[in-house]
Amino acid sequence: MTDTGGQDSVYGAPAAGDPGPARSLILSGGGMRVSYQAGAIRALMEAGLTFGHMDGTSGGAINLALLLSGQSPEAMCDRWRTLPSQNFLSLRPLKKYLRSADLTAMGDADGILARVFPHLGVDMRQVRAVSCVAGTFNVFDYVRKVNRVFQHTEMDEQLLVASMSLPGVLPPVERNGDVLLDSAFVQDVNLMEAVRRGAEELWVVWCLGNSAQYRGGALRLYVQMLEMGANAALNRELERIAEINEGIARGDAPYGLKRPVRVHLIIPKRPLPLDPDLMTGRVDHATLIDMGYADARHYLDSVRPEGIPLLPESTMMKDSKPGVNFRETMAGFFSLDETDPQAGAAKAQGGTRLAMHATVDIGDIREFISDPQHRSGLIGHIDFAPFGQGIPASGGVFQLFAPGNEPKLKWMVYEMGFTHQGKRYYLAGKKHVRSHSIFRMWTDTTTLFTQLHEGADASGPVVGAGVLTLGVIDLIKLLSTFHSTNAESIGGRLRAAGAFAGFFVRELWKSYVLKR
Repeated sequence: MTDTGGQDSVYGAPAAGDPGPARSLILSGGGMRVSYQAGAIRALMEAGLTFGHMDGTSGGAINLALLLSGQSPEAMCDRWRTLPSQNFLSLRPLKKYLRSADLTAMGDADGILARVFPHLGVDMRQVRAVSCVAGTFNVFDYVRKVNRVFQHTEMDEQLLVASMSLPGVLPPVERNGDVLLDSAFVQDVNLMEAVRRGAEELWVVWCLGNSAQYRGGALRLYVQMLEMGANAALNRELERIAEINEGIARGDAPYGLKRPVRVHLIIPKRPLPLDPDLMTGRVDHATLIDMGYADARHYLDSVRPEGIPLLPESTMMKDSKPGVNFRETMAGFFSLDETDPQAGAAKAQGGTRLAMHATVDIGDIREFISDPQHRSGLIGHIDFAPFGQGIPASGGVFQLFAPGNEPKLKWMVYEMGFTHQGKRYYLAGKKHVRSHSIFRMWTDTTTLFTQLHEGADASGPVVGAGVLTLGVIDLIKLLSTFHSTNAESIGGRLRAAGAFAGFFVRELWKSYVLKR
């Protein structure tokens, strides 16, 4: 929606008298990883979706509070992108740890209240004042052992903290005889609350893992217990909605509904990295935002009107295999209305620059190396002054030493699509690795010849061009982000990293030493 100002401005709220389907936006938990949802929300609202009801559980309650605070999706992404993950950390008084038998949590919420909420822009007075949408927050009542739904008009900072107080991580919030905690273990999304309110479409953004792999280690066992409870509850709710739809097909009208309830699910392809990966820099919020945006765009591009099948298989993710991940930033002069990269760079000298912030996530290193095209996905965002900053991309492609269109030429390919003012563009770049003198290796492997196409792929007309480069400082930053993923042991991580490094060095050796 357009920001109309005032206390009752909520992005994504339907216009007065909107005859469209009644929709609910439902945000799951996922710890600090819920920055993923900010990217997904941006994609959904760019697609023009509006929601008369919004629901949040656990970490998803933060994003719900941000929306009800009047934050735009773009502002949400910017605030999450610049949030230091360490701001979440806050230890309890030392005497609590010395009396371990009475220790109820490893940390407290002081960091969240003092640093996270202000940085993200949580404004609970604004939340309570909203009237253009209905907001609901889920909190676990430990005394009665039930999930309680609080209306947004009832919420304050302490209740918001309670909604995120995961057992053992944060202590419960106690007041007026209530003992309140995070509901994620028993119900990480509340689909039936939306159904009872008459929602015909449920748009769920899910952040918890759901793969067939069962792993060891204290942290993973704790997370897997959480995932078992949360996914089982989600599957029960899907089953219940399927039963409701069967009744509607027979002519019933439960909760006043006359058409089947459709569920749409934005979900990662593989389980997201865990919170410790954010703390150690193995992943950052910018990457998670880009992942959420890309996954939502992928779903929107292939969405079925009837939604997902209401079966457990719809929520399952691919198993994680040993791979590698790194972040790379390339920038350079770029001109619109030019088709040749070098001409575009020359024309823009001293002027307009474009920066591509890319995350390469090779999910299966063995498959990547054995693939003749050496292809994987690419996510990221783009800074380009004529279009804006932090423009999220989707549908990205990365290829490393892919066969070129002539002998002794290989390409490093970086491609990503994005939307600007409702129009689709596709940024396609290649590094040209030729059989050259070894003294050309640095230039060849750090120079990206780039063209901007109209449309969803590189077949569209070229509307801009330039040359992006990777500087020495950027290379050092890249190396600092390089790490292996999803390996169970130190040896496994070393083997994954070694496999990538070995492949990279062999290909350079072939081109610049053997010259073949």
